[in-house]
Amino acid sequence: MSRGKLFVISAPSGAGKTSLCNKLLAKYPERLRYSISFTTREPRVGEVDGEDYFFISERKFKEMIDNEEFLEWAVVHGNYYGTSKQVIEKHLNDGYDVILDIDPQGARQIKNKFLDAVFIFIVAPSIKELKNRLINRRTESMEKINLRLKNALEEIKFFKMYDYLIINRFLNVAFEELDAIYRAEHLKTKDIDDIEKIVDLEV
Repeated sequence: MSRGKLFVISAPSGAGKTSLCNKLLAKYPERLRYSISFTTREPRVGEVDGEDYFFISERKFKEMIDNEEFLEWAVVHGNYYGTSKQVIEKHLNDGYDVILDIDPQGARQIKNKFLDAVFIFIVAPSIKELKNRLINRRTESMEKINLRLKNALEEIKFFKMYDYLIINRFLNVAFEELDAIYRAEHLKTKDIDDIEKIVDLEV
């Protein structure tokens, strides 16, 4: 079984990243896995520990940093987020592709360690639309929403660090683009060592 591919996906809060990733995971359940991050932030309504995130204390998070258990970690919106080295490597070595949902700080760290990873950045069509989506979620105060908008303007500056840019005007169109990227990445000749394994060359 060949090693899986790592797909690093970033987006400002409210751009629709979670919905798009979930649709891709639902389409390819037999070959695609989602990397569940560790975080010190409080769960939102409906979030489940071990499914959406591993919710841990700041003290525990710092212990994991000291033990070098993270592939990458960062402080975002005042909370710690990190990706487990062990979980990612196990999925990839078992032949599964992995979606890694992280911010540009984390993506930069990954880029230096996984030269063959695929980097995708997702944005809303405008900051006004992003603000409306965050307000309509009704999960945070205006103070936190304004902080997210401020951070979004900073995060967007890093889009050139990514291989692909998806503008999420309409979810179905954005998903078609994400799906096309995923499928195209599995058709690259550089990843095919022996064509006889996939093409019958007998005359």
